[in-house]
Amino acid sequence: MSDTTLRRAQVAAMIDHTLLKPEATPDDVAALVAEARDLGVLAVCVSPSMLPLKADGLVKAAVVGFPSGKHHSLVKGSEARLAVQQGAEEIDMVIDVGAAVEGDFNAVLADVITVREAIGSGAVLKVILETAALSEDSIVGACRAAERGGADFVKTSTGFHPAGGATVEAVQLLARTVDGRIGVKASGGIRTTEAALGMIAAGATRLGLSASRAVLEGVPE
Repeated sequence: MSDTTLRRAQVAAMIDHTLLKPEATPDDVAALVAEARDLGVLAVCVSPSMLPLKADGLVKAAVVGFPSGKHHSLVKGSEARLAVQQGAEEIDMVIDVGAAVEGDFNAVLADVITVREAIGSGAVLKVILETAALSEDSIVGACRAAERGGADFVKTSTGFHPAGGATVEAVQLLARTVDGRIGVKASGGIRTTEAALGMIAAGATRLGLSASRAVLEGVPE
């Protein structure tokens, strides 16, 4: 789909409206949910400690192993299982980025499998690769491992890494690698309409945004 054909409702239906700041309070999360409803987005994405969440009509997502990915796989699995038990319908897990840097894609695969088995087939699993910290070869290897491990989406970034967030080039590489078999989520530093539409044109099928209102205001009705 060309970005020139997109309308506001179509873009909104791709957005995970996100609040992952460590200082976020329950009131902040309630405001996030209210804004998500007002904007008509698909989902809200929060820290697992904010569950259970009153967000009827919205998909509820929680992060796991966030933001470093350096948690033991069994800890990620337990965290993910608890999040699903508390109402999360989607899990955004961070891989061990160092394993991908080292080229140990079997470790990445095992990490993803552990979380997938913990949550079962009923929840959507998005796997955060932290693409800004990886070479192209590492991105491809980690992406393939995530897909083999049962991911429903591969995702660019946490938004917390000093190397940066999503780029058009990374999204294009992910999209080429999965070739439509699973989704691609662009997240991290996407704050303008132009940037969001650029990610969609590059192949993103989901967007993780904290600046959802600013992005949607630039999209025609």
